[in-house]
Amino acid sequence: MRYRTLGRNGPRVSAVGLGCLALTGGYGPVDRGECANTVRGALDLGVTLFDTADFYADGTNEELLGRALAGRREEAVLATRTGLRPRVAGGPPTVVDGRPHTLKSACEASLRRLGTDHIDIYYLGRVDPRVPVEESVGALGELVTEGKIRHVGLCGTSADELRRAHAVHPVTALESEYSLWERHIEDDVLPAATAAGVGLVAHTPLGKGFLTGCLVDPEDLGEGDYRRNHPRFQGDNFRANRRIVARAEEALAGTGVSLAQAALAWLLARGPWIVPIPGTRSPRHLADNAAATELRLRDDRSERLMELLSPRLISGSRQAVRR
Repeated sequence: MRYRTLGRNGPRVSAVGLGCLALTGGYGPVDRGECANTVRGALDLGVTLFDTADFYADGTNEELLGRALAGRREEAVLATRTGLRPRVAGGPPTVVDGRPHTLKSACEASLRRLGTDHIDIYYLGRVDPRVPVEESVGALGELVTEGKIRHVGLCGTSADELRRAHAVHPVTALESEYSLWERHIEDDVLPAATAAGVGLVAHTPLGKGFLTGCLVDPEDLGEGDYRRNHPRFQGDNFRANRRIVARAEEALAGTGVSLAQAALAWLLARGPWIVPIPGTRSPRHLADNAAATELRLRDDRSERLMELLSPRLISGSRQAVRR
């Protein structure tokens, strides 16, 4: 495993982290014991950045992660998010709430669930349109002063929101979707983050599993898998995207490099402060993802993958259909 500093003044973390959504059923039924072993297996491989959210499975994701890290907390850089909640229990997190008192209360609850006295990176999950971003981030800055969080993060913000927030309190990390087939942040958000010395935590770096090449049919998605609500994973969109992924796999034939590894290596090469956080429950996939930190794609191969997986060729929106 290789390591890098997250942003200009952020923590030193593994070059590939672990997104924890899948640990509590985001991709279908799970065995909690197996998921705890996934976390500890990641630590054994040198993974240090673990990313969760207080709205994952109504907080039980944080609880599982906290228990799995018991006795090894000092090995982990623990990141969680707040500012979103479901409208009804068990539903998707569609209600945005960035009020300072709400954020502070949510932080206390996350600390209890995680079983820790501090959170290393605490993200504002979305900017609340009713609350100036300066007020929300100001509250997070107060949590830094109180020692309850170490670093402030933002998720899915615009370049202007990032600059305004950073003027109130240093923002260590911006978490946003970024991958070979989703590059919407490249025009303005990524340059703004780079200019401010803000690290980028790239979620969904493997296209919710599509860029692993493991999905070949929509029926591969079991009951309870949230990807069933995503247009890219449905019907004709799925089949069109599968053909695109198959061509990318063919371009890597004979190299000994999987598409997933190539996709992570491509991201790591985009900048020294970029850290992808693929999610998995598989020990084999964990090892493959960690090995990607040692890869260097040839320029011609990188350009070919960018061409084959160009976002303009992808069928279906990246956003889930809310029900």
